[in-house]
Amino acid sequence: MSETTEQPELHEPSLDEQIAAYQREFRDLDPQVEQIVSALGRLNRRMNVAYGRQVAALGISNTEWEVLKTLVLSGTPYRLGPGELAKRLGLTPAAMTHRIDRMAGEGLVTRDRDEKNRVRVIVELTDEGRTKWLEAMRMATTFEEDLLQDLSGDERGALGEILIRLLRRVEDEQPDADGRLTDLD
Repeated sequence: MSETTEQPELHEPSLDEQIAAYQREFRDLDPQVEQIVSALGRLNRRMNVAYGRQVAALGISNTEWEVLKTLVLSGTPYRLGPGELAKRLGLTPAAMTHRIDRMAGEGLVTRDRDEKNRVRVIVELTDEGRTKWLEAMRMATTFEEDLLQDLSGDERGALGEILIRLLRRVEDEQPDADGRLTDLD
């Protein structure tokens, strides 16, 4: 008869536990800075998981959601070339082609030759793709309102301003940190 040893349940350490471990190993750590940065990182991860679940309920993936969002952000008539889509999403052209093929097969986008330049391909959002995008936005809005429900309007405004300042600092110091791959230039 063999004994089985139970594996301890794995859990992510609390922020306090994480910071204490970091301080033990790296004494120059500013615990206040680490608390803010670690909390932002965890919040981002958890929000991405929540958004992924929401779009999955609509029958699309996070990656498809990103394409739909990028097409909507391009403005009416929600059309871009595959190369421009790839650059905006930080993808290789091959990865973008694969994604467009799948989405065209699902009826979320169309891919047609540009009437003015028959060599150029245009990817356009379909009515079905726009409907999926709108439903995902409705779900995200509900989630985001719930997330921020304990903050007053003034607190939301202050938090928004602070986060934008942090974002601008990163964008100014790391201009390529938007996800673009350097080999796409």
